[in-house]
Amino acid sequence: MKKLGLTLAAVGLFFATTQAQVVGEVQSEVEVEAYVAVAGDEFQKIEVTALPEAVTTAISTKFPEAVSTEAFVKNEDEALTYKVKLDVEGLEKDVFLDAEGNWIDKDENKEEDN
Repeated sequence: MKKLGLTLAAVGLFFATTQAQVVGEVQSEVEVEAYVAVAGDEFQKIEVTALPEAVTTAISTKFPEAVSTEAFVKNEDEALTYKVKLDVEGLEKDVFLDAEGNWIDKDENKEEDN
């Protein structure tokens, strides 16, 4: 009877560990898909609430009266760039920041590219 109990316990443990591995693989695939969605040349739309705290702090410091209406992210050479559309007292303004909340001047970057 002990052998039967040990055999059933071993089989149960086998199925439990196999299931945990499958769940881990599925989570890894989801993370890879999320990364691939961000990678590329185009900005991908994200929720404004998904912006890093450093980005929202930088915006509220420079534009205290602004409201963030849309947010986008782009992965360039392993560095994230955020594009945020702001409503500043009725005027729409696009701003660009890195993940640490540093401002990126896109006009300056265009001149460097030429």
